Amino acid sequence: MQKTAAWPLAGIYAALIVYASLYPFEQWRSQGVDWTAFLMAPWPKYWTGFDVLANVVGYAPLGFIGVLALRRSARHWPAVTLTVAAASLLSLALETLQLFLPARVPSNVDWGLNTCGTLIGATLAWFLERWGFLDRWSRFRANWFLPDARGSLVLLALWPLALLFPAPVPLGLGQILERTEDALALWLQDTPWLDWLPVREVELQPLLPIYEVFCVGMGLLLPCLLAFSLIRQRYQKIIAACFLVMSGLGFTALSAALTYGPAHAWGWFNSPVQGGFVLASLLALPMLWLREKALQVLALVGLVLQLSLLNNASASAYFALTLHNWEQGQFIRFHGLIQWIGWLWPFVLLVYLMRRLSSSRPSKMDA
Repeated sequence: MQKTAAWPLAGIYAALIVYASLYPFEQWRSQGVDWTAFLMAPWPKYWTGFDVLANVVGYAPLGFIGVLALRRSARHWPAVTLTVAAASLLSLALETLQLFLPARVPSNVDWGLNTCGTLIGATLAWFLERWGFLDRWSRFRANWFLPDARGSLVLLALWPLALLFPAPVPLGLGQILERTEDALALWLQDTPWLDWLPVREVELQPLLPIYEVFCVGMGLLLPCLLAFSLIRQRYQKIIAACFLVMSGLGFTALSAALTYGPAHAWGWFNSPVQGGFVLASLLALPMLWLREKALQVLALVGLVLQLSLLNNASASAYFALTLHNWEQGQFIRFHGLIQWIGWLWPFVLLVYLMRRLSSSRPSKMDA
């Protein structure tokens, strides 16, 4: 069985689907409805193209990644059949659990669309495998990346998705302390445990422009350092850095377009953000010559500094309004999928870097 990044990606994506399908996880109770009733329900009177597209597109990546994982690990297994069956059972289980959530409505149409989306993604992956995609990817990975690059590749693949969730500081992932404190205070309201929460003596203040430049620069530099630590050749690192910069620009602009409208897709690209991009570019150039361990140490230091600055600063007064379209509007399911990636990505990176640095096994780049 070959090691592949597809398995952890499939597990992460399935977990996010569970979260999106059962959000907001409130007021669980039996509503006295036969759990098989929704399976025989007629076509709904009211539906939108967005709902159809969301249900199909939401499961297509799971089908795609699932087939890639099975074909990489066990080529003799019927990958498409197993993936579609597993995803269909997952969707059926989640639709059934929605019977116990008053805020959610189970639907046989959603189940069918989820299954169709999985089939589309699985079929696409099967055709790509038949056309030699997996063999080409294996050769590409061997030529570009170190053998133990699976964890880094998963983190790099998730980084653009993390950028889709609006952040108070562009590219500044992980600013969660203020919202965590508010959520804890709400959960512990009217309980004796509320008095145990620490109270701030000084209110959080917005970031100064110079610190915002640093946080934006670190937000762009960190994935570059992670990529540099697993890529073999210097010219390959330059190509990867250009690709990551374009991804950062594109996905942050897409997030702004989804939040404020296409006319404001580049409204976030102000002077501090431009300064952050210049800072990241200047710092990345000399790091092309550094070895894996040195790159990981610098990434860890930069990440800790960035998280410290972000979580000791308040979000803009308008940021709560920004999230309204995501948490209450038509992006509510998408919000559930993307929110946790955006919040947790830097902390998973923190744990990953500490684990890599604590490993005593030297890499080929450091030998």
